[in-house]
Amino acid sequence: MASRRRPRFNPLCRVSDVTDRPALPAHEPTSVSGVLTWVVANPWDALGRRWNYKAAITSSVVRAAIFFSINGRAGHRAAIAAMITEFCFRFLTSGFYGALTENFRRVEPALAGTIAAMIVLPLVSHSLELLVHWLRDTAFLQASIGASVIFTALSTAFNLFAMRRGALVVGTGRRSLLEDMAAMPRLVSLFIIAVARSCRRAWA
Repeated sequence: MASRRRPRFNPLCRVSDVTDRPALPAHEPTSVSGVLTWVVANPWDALGRRWNYKAAITSSVVRAAIFFSINGRAGHRAAIAAMITEFCFRFLTSGFYGALTENFRRVEPALAGTIAAMIVLPLVSHSLELLVHWLRDTAFLQASIGASVIFTALSTAFNLFAMRRGALVVGTGRRSLLEDMAAMPRLVSLFIIAVARSCRRAWA
């Protein structure tokens, strides 16, 4: 029997091509309450087996750079210490946060899933992040955590937008990280357009 080749992801394809979604497995919930209930009842299936290495890599690199730049005013050693602390913390934990975000990508309406994720993720991730950096005695702790919270809000909204279009996922419909990165310019453009249209409708 001839093997079926997985179609290559073309970052220049039409929006309709990017947004095609695989069939939703019957056990995966599509409501905010359903996702939260499923995660609590099945943490290994929801978070462990779906540990998102893409989120672990991208989040740890970007956030480490944020902590390095903010703490540079305290000296090179302090900046390096903050950067390493954040990189290690985020690499260990962001895979689980990415899995949690991926679980919200099926929620309808999409706005409800986005708002829920933007509330749940900061509450979970930044409480622990604050404790880790407080114990590590990060120099500019308040500014560092504040910048990290802002980044979480923006990245969560964008990650959900991208995940609904098949990027940055490790579950059904996944592609390679390189293919996802190639799609980023187009996805960022589409995200900005979507945000602008939402703002225009809100102020109309």
